[in-house]
Amino acid sequence: MVHDTIKVDAPLREVYDQWTQFEEFPRFMDGVESVEQLDDTHCHWRTKIAGVTREFDTEIVDQLPDERISWRTVGGDTKQKGVVTFQRLDDMHTRVTLAMEVEPEGLAEKAASAVGMIDSRVEGDLHRFKEYIEGRGEATGGWRGRVRPGDATSGSADTGPMGRGGTSPGGPPAEPGPKDLPPM
Repeated sequence: MVHDTIKVDAPLREVYDQWTQFEEFPRFMDGVESVEQLDDTHCHWRTKIAGVTREFDTEIVDQLPDERISWRTVGGDTKQKGVVTFQRLDDMHTRVTLAMEVEPEGLAEKAASAVGMIDSRVEGDLHRFKEYIEGRGEATGGWRGRVRPGDATSGSADTGPMGRGGTSPGGPPAEPGPKDLPPM
C-alpha cells in the first residue's frame, strides 16, 4: 500500500478541478506518457517505467466533487486501485491524500516495489502536482459530476445538480485507507 499526503497552496475547488483533468497527468506524473479520457468513468493510460511500456484502462468507481475520487484498473495485466481525497484546510490551502495498492508485475517491478521506488514515485508525483497547480494559478478545467459505486460499470454517472460547475456538500473527508480502496 502506498500512502502519501501533501498540502497545496490553492483553494479546494481549484485543486480538485485540476485533478479531474486526467489528460494533464503526463505534465506532472513521472512515467505517464498519455492518459485518454474515454468517457466520464474510464481512461486509457500509456506508461513507460524503467523501459517497460504498459497500456491499461482505469474505471472511476466513486467520485464526489471536492472530496474524493476512487478508481481501479479494468482488464489488462496491470492491477491497481486507489483513492485520492481532498480536504479544505482554509480558503487558500488544500490537503491532498493519495492511497494506492499496486500489484507489481514481473521481476523488475517487484524489485522496485521492495525497495520503495513506487512510494518515491507517488511522493514525487504529488510534489510535481503541487508545483503544477500552484504555478498555474488556476485549474485547466474541471469535471464536477458524481459517480457512485455501481455507476461506473453501468456507464451512467449522475451529472444532475452536482454536475459541471456544481458544488458538493459535507465536511472534510477522512484520511483514505485500505477500506476506502475499490475492489480490483
